[in-house]
Amino acid sequence: MLSIVVVVHNMPEQASKTLHSLSSHYQRDVSEDEYEVIVVENRSTNNLDTATLRALPANFSYHLRVESEPTPVHAVNFGGSVANGSHICVMVDGARMVTPGLVSGVIKAHKLARDTVVSVPGYHLGRQLQQNSVEMGYGCEEEAALLQKIAWPARGYRLFEIACFSGSCTAGIFRPNSESNCISVPRHIWDRLGGFDRRFTLPGGGLLNLDFYRRACEASGVQHVVLMGEGTFHQFHEGVTTGGVERVKREVLLEQFEAQYASLRGESYQCPQTEPIYLGQLSPEVERFIRLSINTPMPEAEDSQAIEISSRSAVDS
Repeated sequence: MLSIVVVVHNMPEQASKTLHSLSSHYQRDVSEDEYEVIVVENRSTNNLDTATLRALPANFSYHLRVESEPTPVHAVNFGGSVANGSHICVMVDGARMVTPGLVSGVIKAHKLARDTVVSVPGYHLGRQLQQNSVEMGYGCEEEAALLQKIAWPARGYRLFEIACFSGSCTAGIFRPNSESNCISVPRHIWDRLGGFDRRFTLPGGGLLNLDFYRRACEASGVQHVVLMGEGTFHQFHEGVTTGGVERVKREVLLEQFEAQYASLRGESYQCPQTEPIYLGQLSPEVERFIRLSINTPMPEAEDSQAIEISSRSAVDS
């Protein structure tokens, strides 16, 4: 039923954790024959190694591409073109581990209605956004210690204990978010939207993922479903905007991203305004984020800008 497209580039250690978290050994209440994982790797000097590829489960496929542009858009659309499922789920950043009920939750959500668009809230490992914590010494060693502390992957929901909301979700689960790094749509909606817009050619894709999220959520007739008890967790790596990029350079990149989006869409980016269904079970570990979301102040009704999350804080990788 479900095809999950995961894009990987120059992140073998992080990608291997992401892929393990998508396996049926880690995921709950789902079997291998209900979904497939399509791993699309843009070639770099640091690809997934042979041992990792040999250990991939039977419902995983691996595709190595040579890409001349610094964007994941062509890898995403390639994954969609080879997908066998009736629904296509995209994880544009292969450095995001997920919680154990994510796959079964996406499948359940799609059974609610024919035109369901499913999204999962995003988090960063660590107590603050990685583009900020890296300036205080946060890196792979500190992250490894955090994962060891919670004995991951034995209890996957403990990822909530060592995480914070990503920039796209700073308003909380119950307010409009600017993107999802795990978004799933029926194939006919994927076809109607034309997949990801291949004109987003800037490093990391710019606002590519935000653009698809908005277009999917605002597509005619869709029902947006949020898996409130699940999450994707960004691991530290050499990301375009989170991997230790100097603040000034990051600001220049974000200005370029915003300018490209405006040139393509004729307006600045705004969060899609939806009336989502919230679906799923809540583990004790996610309670902290539910409370944070409930206690997020409601913006003044006349201040429409207050509920829009800036693309500057939303671009997580």
